[in-house]
Amino acid sequence: MLLNPFCPCGNPLPYADCCEPYHTGKAVASTAEVLMRSRYSAYVKRKIDYLIETLHPACRQTDDRLQLAQSLKTTRWIRLEVIKTEQGRRKDKQGVVEFIASHDLPQPGQLHERSRFTREKGRWFYVDGDILPPLRLSPP
Repeated sequence: MLLNPFCPCGNPLPYADCCEPYHTGKAVASTAEVLMRSRYSAYVKRKIDYLIETLHPACRQTDDRLQLAQSLKTTRWIRLEVIKTEQGRRKDKQGVVEFIASHDLPQPGQLHERSRFTREKGRWFYVDGDILPPLRLSPP
C-alpha cells in the first residue's frame, strides 16, 4: 500500500513542508485558514498537544486531553474541504472558516462546521464553532 505523499490538510505539499512545521513549533500559522488546516492535520496525525495549544486558553477544559484521546481512537478523518473563509488574514484579529471534514470510522460521515478564530499576540487560536447540516462534497 502506498502512502499519500500529500499533507492531510488538502494542500498539494508533503506533510513535512506543509503542516508538520506548525505541529513541531518551527512555524506559527499566519492566517485562520492555515491554523484550521493545521488543526485538521493534527487530528489526522493525532497531535493532541498541538490541538490543545491552538485552542484559545479561555476555552480549554481540564479534560481536553482525555476527550481528544478518546475521539482520536474512534474516528478516522479522511478529507478536508474548505468552503469559505471570512477575514482571518495576517493582520486581522478575528476570522471564520467554514469547512467539511469527512471521516470513514466509526461510520462514513462528515463534520460541517463554521469555526471562529482569534489572533492574540501574533498567534491564531481556535475559539469555537457552529455545527452545520451536512453538505454534498465535490468529487476529490
